[in-house]
Amino acid sequence: MSNADVIKALYASFAKGDVPAVLAALDPQVRWSEAEGSIYAAGNPYVGPDAVLKGVFAPLVSEIEQFTVSPENYIDGGNSVAVEGRYTGTVKSTGTAVNAQFLHVWDVRNGKVVRFQQYTDTRQWAVAYGRVPTP
Repeated sequence: MSNADVIKALYASFAKGDVPAVLAALDPQVRWSEAEGSIYAAGNPYVGPDAVLKGVFAPLVSEIEQFTVSPENYIDGGNSVAVEGRYTGTVKSTGTAVNAQFLHVWDVRNGKVVRFQQYTDTRQWAVAYGRVPTP
């Protein structure tokens, strides 16, 4: 299985809501970083699957209605895999929809994710959460 296949399987697990399978794909010392300026970046870098679960996944599930992560293009760089895609959902507290592009960079070793870096439209997220005025 290639590293790109590992990441494709991770997104498939996430789409099914199989969080235990997603967490199992992470190295015990994974370093997970949300985009600078993101509302979830305060804990950067999250170290370990439990930190990712508590600092990123749990808030997303509780705060975003019908949250989806839709990968559109995989760029296989061997040990690093970049994925272009879109986030969609609605922030429960404001009723504001999000449809933001993302780029995820995954570093994989021995079949496990050892590093994750997210890039996304942080302003769109801040607007959706009501933290900055609508443009």
